[in-house]
Amino acid sequence: MNKKSYFHEFTKGIIKENPVLCLVLGTCPTLAVTTSASNAIGMGIAATLVLVCSNAVISMLRKVIPDKVRIPAYITIIAGFVTIVQMLVKAFSPSINDALGIYLPLIVVNCIILGRAEMYASKNKVIPSILDGLGMGIGFTAALLCMGIIRELFGCGTIFGISIMPVKILIFILPPGGFFVFGMLIALANKLNSKKGKKAADSPCSGCPMKSSCSKSESNAATDCATNGTSDKLNAGTADNESKSKGAIKC
Repeated sequence: MNKKSYFHEFTKGIIKENPVLCLVLGTCPTLAVTTSASNAIGMGIAATLVLVCSNAVISMLRKVIPDKVRIPAYITIIAGFVTIVQMLVKAFSPSINDALGIYLPLIVVNCIILGRAEMYASKNKVIPSILDGLGMGIGFTAALLCMGIIRELFGCGTIFGISIMPVKILIFILPPGGFFVFGMLIALANKLNSKKGKKAADSPCSGCPMKSSCSKSESNAATDCATNGTSDKLNAGTADNESKSKGAIKC
């Protein structure tokens, strides 16, 4: 795998395949802990550490773990790293631990971490798996931070506890405000992805996973046309030669 592929694995989770705004995974902690920017960063960093470490270990053990018990094995590995992270947070930042509450140990069953373990780390080498986990973790943290800043700014008038504006709209720190901000950020992410997608072909087959084997795709259609055109020319040449030979025999 070259440097360009490594860069793609790292950056895809930030915007194009953002786990929160594009794949809509991990919405429960996203809505629950983003009442402030500090809580959002704490959850994002904790999830990123677990994601990177679990991806690395699962990738190293991908040929050892039996296929029938892979999910329990993944959960056990993830739970071990979550326990380590939770103990570190309790030791060095008790306020963040109290603010996150039950959502910190619930990282064990976070769809993002388990999904990347099953879909990517178990099928790829260690370095790409680490980059994939790091990119997805940064995307997750960025989405939480954006939501946390917006909700804290409009709901409390502060950012990281620093007073910014005197007006407070309390609904932003309540569940309805969380859903509203979440929807706005999803719309923004879809808009950014649609602008990038305009450079691609407008063919309805462009996003189809069966494009390579489908006879209706543009590339295959072009190949078929070229093949048919070549065969037609060969058939025409053969027919001309036969007619000439018949004329010579008659003469």
